[in-house]
Amino acid sequence: MRFHSVPLGLAVLLLQPFSLYAQPAPAPLSDPAFIAGSPTVAPMLTLAGAIERAFQHNPGLRAARRDIDIASSQRMQAGKIPNPEVSYLREGQQKDRRTTTVQLNQEIELGGKRGARIASADRELDIATADVATYRATLRADVVTAFFDVLAAQERLTLAQASQELSQRVTGAASRRVTAGKISPVEETRARVAEASTKIELSQAANELALARQRLGATWGNKLGSAETLEAPQGLIGAHPTTAELLAHLPGSPQLARARLEIERQRALTDVERSRRIPNLTLSIGSKRDEQVGVRQTIVGLSVPFPLFDRNQGNILSALRRADKARDELVVAETSLSVELTQASLRLDSARGELVVLRNEILPGAQSAYEAATKGFELGKFNFLDVLDAQRTLNQAKSQYIRALAESHRAAADIERVVGNVEQHGRLINPTVSNQEQK
Repeated sequence: MRFHSVPLGLAVLLLQPFSLYAQPAPAPLSDPAFIAGSPTVAPMLTLAGAIERAFQHNPGLRAARRDIDIASSQRMQAGKIPNPEVSYLREGQQKDRRTTTVQLNQEIELGGKRGARIASADRELDIATADVATYRATLRADVVTAFFDVLAAQERLTLAQASQELSQRVTGAASRRVTAGKISPVEETRARVAEASTKIELSQAANELALARQRLGATWGNKLGSAETLEAPQGLIGAHPTTAELLAHLPGSPQLARARLEIERQRALTDVERSRRIPNLTLSIGSKRDEQVGVRQTIVGLSVPFPLFDRNQGNILSALRRADKARDELVVAETSLSVELTQASLRLDSARGELVVLRNEILPGAQSAYEAATKGFELGKFNFLDVLDAQRTLNQAKSQYIRALAESHRAAADIERVVGNVEQHGRLINPTVSNQEQK
């Protein structure tokens, strides 16, 4: 049996596309042929364009980038040395007996305080940079998920439109057979009830599409223009690394990199607290004039606190415990991300296997059964219940296929969300369609 092509949103994601229904369905919004036939060409939004738009306009990403500026300012401040202090002292009110002292005091930091502050500020800057990388990876995965949710919703709407057209055909055929006296009017009533159900499904599909477009637009803090249509990526979710290979890439995860930097930051803060055990030295130099004897004397002095009671013990202990906590959180993150990555990999394998079975076995069989039931009903060989049952089976297969297709892309996006470094590993998860696969 010969099948027509499926809508573009599904066709580009299959190795060997075929029709999901007998009659040609209305062209999806992403079909270039549909656009070419319009008076004006609607703007097309690609997946890369959606990701770039989110990177440029997402409010959360802008806020994360502010943290880099904040950390850079703190790093600049950490390198500053204490300001000198000028003091003026006058003793006595009578001019011939008073004493005037002018003094310059400079605090000299000891114990490596300045170097420890700089190291801590550097780690803060590294963490802020890592937070941006983590947010970008998460945002990219969110855009990919939302993008394919819109494409899937578009296909659900297309299938709902096709189902309504098929129901109208069945209703028309039933009406003609009732008029000819070949079947009971009850059969026509059942056909009209089924047609009304497809109208409800069409309305639900339209609402799902509107919500999916709203979620996609939210990734860049705005709405997706009503005239904008999505262009399906020219690629497949093909062979991807095994779970073991993905776990080997886990140490490069932005979240784990951030957790390791947090350990380094806590160590640097511990060094800062330790440096505070050693008190600072204050160097004083000045001049003192005694008006009574008319002599000016140079003053040189040193002062340093004696660390008898407060040696910053509590702050040091607190910093050490925070460093221990950061190491524990790294272990927790490694375990959590390992489980998440394994689950996403298994979900992707399951979805891909389901797609293969649906594409090669279930959909062709359901399509053939529905066409045979429809033709037999028009020729008077089958009753309406046979047609209704075949149509229900075909619609379920279509919905299952779209669900599996959307799940495969969500799983791939979750893998990228965990592994990160999409530019390096993305080709392993979403490879480009080869020439052989396109044939």
